[in-house]
Amino acid sequence: MKKIFVTGTGTDVGKTYVTALIIKKLNQENLNPAYFKAAMSGNERDSSGKLIPGDATHVKKISGIRQPLEEMCPYVYENALSPHLASRLEGNPVKLKVVKENFEKIAGKYDFITIEGSGGIVCPLNFDGEEIYLSDVIKLLECDCILVADAGLGTINNVVLTAEYMKSRNLKIRGMIFNNYIPGNVMHEDNIKMCQHLTKIPVLAKVQKNSHELEIDISQLTAIYS
Repeated sequence: MKKIFVTGTGTDVGKTYVTALIIKKLNQENLNPAYFKAAMSGNERDSSGKLIPGDATHVKKISGIRQPLEEMCPYVYENALSPHLASRLEGNPVKLKVVKENFEKIAGKYDFITIEGSGGIVCPLNFDGEEIYLSDVIKLLECDCILVADAGLGTINNVVLTAEYMKSRNLKIRGMIFNNYIPGNVMHEDNIKMCQHLTKIPVLAKVQKNSHELEIDISQLTAIYS
């Protein structure tokens, strides 16, 4: 089993979208991929009142994997808030033991597991009784990371600060993927060039709006999984 953790420079930069394309690429090559997310907020209920993990549903639909939704996320919250606050309102706070147990259940069944983070890298998962942050999950599952960023205005600052924060906590970034990329856009091209120069992290892919495929060689993609 190989794994990688997908984090982002903030909320709504396209982590789930990019993660779905990554897993779709692996699935097209019949590499037995799976998806995992420790905590998921902002979900809706079905007709029976059961919370449906929206991000997991999206990934499953786009990627075409047959993995059951029940395996994908141990903590699902209704409020569109950071998991630490959502669980304060709804109960069932995140516990690392539960995250690890659920991850280990799928570790023996799949060959490539892509783990998606919640929000940005400093997202708190629990702040009641114990402090748990996204970085704790990355270390618990012993993962290297992919950093997803928007290609537009402000990304240089966001990428560099995120990369420096992760470096200070010994979290390894294997590569960056830029979302909402417009080929030939002067700002986008320069943003990506500057981010790569300042962080020394390779760019794995540039994802245009409404892309259905991740343009990366499959051998390059699988090589970043640890």
